[in-house]
Amino acid sequence: MFEFLAIPLIAGVLIAASVGPLGSFVVWRRMAYFGDTLAHASLFGLALGFMLQVNLTLALIASCLVIATLLVALQRNSKVSTDTLLGIIAHTSLSLGLVAISFVDDLRVDLMSYLFGDLLSVNTADLALIASGCAAVLVALYKLWTPLLAITVSEDMARVDGYNVDRLKLILMLLIGLVIAIAMKFVGALIITSLMIIPAATARRFAKNPEQMAFIASAIGVLAVFGGIGMSWFEDTPAGPSVVVVAGALFLLSLSKKQDA
Repeated sequence: MFEFLAIPLIAGVLIAASVGPLGSFVVWRRMAYFGDTLAHASLFGLALGFMLQVNLTLALIASCLVIATLLVALQRNSKVSTDTLLGIIAHTSLSLGLVAISFVDDLRVDLMSYLFGDLLSVNTADLALIASGCAAVLVALYKLWTPLLAITVSEDMARVDGYNVDRLKLILMLLIGLVIAIAMKFVGALIITSLMIIPAATARRFAKNPEQMAFIASAIGVLAVFGGIGMSWFEDTPAGPSVVVVAGALFLLSLSKKQDA
């Protein structure tokens, strides 16, 4: 049993470690809808991958990065509110993806695995991709933690301090897009954003500073991975949704903690 679950557990831990600090920024900056937009838009990348017959994971990564870049450009040059832009991009790209998939004659992939994830199907090649992507995200966060935190606290003050706010916002969105693209097949497009938000929201009740919140969020994500995969193994439930169910249960338990006055 351990040999079978070792690779999914390692993959889940790597994803949880990455989404912990990223999820903290999502919560702080109220970007939950942005994560959902990328997850929906990534299905268009999946459709393009089918049509162009290229590696699907690379197609997903490319589509998420393009969508993140497009959103930043539209935010700077459009008078439309951000939430409206997100809604337009999310549903238009999702619809384009579904239409494009209808033109693929020989569809040899289970779309359900991309919608709801299949963490137990991770192999060594997948693990290498997850490890490299998560490592890149964590290194970038480590190097850019202070600037990213500065623009989160106050973009105006960050500009005064000499930070390139637009570039930092783009980098943050690209990092979120990269993690979503890597994790989508294994956690699921419909629920990957919840794995970013729920542990961070839970950690917020216990952390006293941003660094603590990021660390605790990662730890809670790891606990959810172990609990979700255990539930999947013993109860034959889907692994990705099980992870999110455990994360949700941990959040409900955290509500019993009284907030400091």
